[in-house]
Amino acid sequence: MKYRRFGKLNWKVSALGFGAMRLPIIGGEAGRIDEPEATEMITYAIDQGVNYIDSGYTYHRGNSETLLGKILKEGYREKVKVATKMPTWLVKSHQDMDKCLNEQLSKLQLDHLDFYLLHDLNKERWQRLTELDVLSWAERKMDEGKFEHFCFSFHDEYEVFKNIVDSYERWTLCQIQYNYVDAGYQAGIRGLKYAASKGLAVVVMEPIAGGRLAIKPPKEIQTMWDESGIKRTAAEWALQWVWNQPEVSVALSGMSTMKQVVENVKSADRSGPGLLTEKELELINRVSQKYRELGFIGCTGCGYCTPCPEGVSIPQIVSFFNEFFVKNRSDEVRKKYLQQIAPECRAARCVKCGKCEELCPQQLSIREILSRANWLFEQET
Repeated sequence: MKYRRFGKLNWKVSALGFGAMRLPIIGGEAGRIDEPEATEMITYAIDQGVNYIDSGYTYHRGNSETLLGKILKEGYREKVKVATKMPTWLVKSHQDMDKCLNEQLSKLQLDHLDFYLLHDLNKERWQRLTELDVLSWAERKMDEGKFEHFCFSFHDEYEVFKNIVDSYERWTLCQIQYNYVDAGYQAGIRGLKYAASKGLAVVVMEPIAGGRLAIKPPKEIQTMWDESGIKRTAAEWALQWVWNQPEVSVALSGMSTMKQVVENVKSADRSGPGLLTEKELELINRVSQKYRELGFIGCTGCGYCTPCPEGVSIPQIVSFFNEFFVKNRSDEVRKKYLQQIAPECRAARCVKCGKCEELCPQQLSIREILSRANWLFEQET
């Protein structure tokens, strides 16, 4: 396993981190983790040198942290740093913050966390948490020894990200979405470089775009990979692009099978900043552009995700999302979206229940797609 600098801390992190939000499940039910298989996957990863484990309050309907607690208790706590997240959309007071944190410590069977993150920050949530004086709450909890480092994960525009970074001197890490197709999205490459310049460790989520860059690519893109003469899977191309950048501390992968764990561990062992050649980087650039031309979402339009409990027109929205990028972020597509999809069926109605993802045969990150569609079509108008 290769290890990398982790911001200001005198500690080296494994290039690969284990994201515990897409563990194997039983019967298509997100809350029913296949515990024997998931346990084998996580312990294998740790035994191979992975030393950063990431979870969240809502992952697998709250059961991700419980499973991790069982694993950590079996001699693995000393081998890893544990990160989990406060569900920012649920807290309305310091009492709510206490309740969530205490529940998470109990599930994880820990007396303290290494890293505690504000989950899914955006402009509105950060403003509300600032009004609740979340930073003074965090300072008190760190003084009490409940967690060592206070951090955040982020989903919004760069300027919001920069403001959050600059709002608190004791941030240890930030977690951002980043991959070679989404390099300009949300915090993006500007956020990566800015956070690193401030001494923050940068934890990258969705380096394979929720698995979309790992599925069998369109013929035109597969041909481009094949003609390069370099034998890498689509997933490894995506991971190596992230690892190639020295500002990245760790790439999280939400792995669902042992095969994925084994392959990603091997990929991490081949990784390093600045290892990709100019020819390889140019190829990835061309593939990224081709994805934008062809449409980035691997949706087959099967309709298994419908009906949405909230009435969201999922297949139609995904289709518009693809068309938007095929037509180079065309305003015409944005207008069609607003004209053809009724307000009660738009992406903003998504409550992130995850039922659509449980039914999707392509295992697409539909909640993330809808969130991005809401931002592109509704928030920017």
